[in-house]
Amino acid sequence: MLQIRASQTRGTGDHGWLKSKHSFSFAEYYDPQHMGFGPLRVINEDRVAPSMGFGTHGHKDMEIISYVIDGALEHKDSMGTGSVLHYGDVQRMSAGTGVRHSEFNHSATEEVHFLQIWIEPNVTGIPSSYAETHFDAASKTGRLRLIASPDGHDGSVQIHQDASIYASILNGADAVEHALAPGRLGYVHVVRGSVQVNGVTLHSGDALRISDESRITLAQAEAVEVLLFDLPR
Repeated sequence: MLQIRASQTRGTGDHGWLKSKHSFSFAEYYDPQHMGFGPLRVINEDRVAPSMGFGTHGHKDMEIISYVIDGALEHKDSMGTGSVLHYGDVQRMSAGTGVRHSEFNHSATEEVHFLQIWIEPNVTGIPSSYAETHFDAASKTGRLRLIASPDGHDGSVQIHQDASIYASILNGADAVEHALAPGRLGYVHVVRGSVQVNGVTLHSGDALRISDESRITLAQAEAVEVLLFDLPR
């Protein structure tokens, strides 16, 4: 079964310094039809104004992944971690027993644009931890590049859930395919550009929920960058 989540139907938030689009219910946006998909709980597309950001706040028992699209995202947390993320950087923070952190636009002149992804863990009460890895455009071009996985293989960041995330950049005749094991869910989010997923045309910000299918096929791409999630039910 294929279910489209069109970009224009997402929830929105506009706080002046922050403009956000929510694929699933989040903060003031509530939609009982979009509470999550498997353990995938949040995909927020955030745009933060120069020198602005999220002040120190706390999380617990959640896998939080940041995928930078443009600009520079500055991160600081109570574990003593501090870094500035750019395009190609993927950050994973396992909140575990509890962590406090802040996220700011590192630039005084340019907007930062990123995806914040929350995945519910399959284990709770673990020590908080942090990881980040860079995946350059070449590593994602014309293929599905694993960027997050349960065991951190192939250089991916490790997450505490039986879920895998792939990134891909495709154009023109490029096509890729991913096999879904029986009982698994697939979710494709278009970062930018357009692509056909199992014959369904998606554009920037669109997503496709996939269930009871054996394969996910991406083709007919036009300068597209996508994230593909392989998830348990």
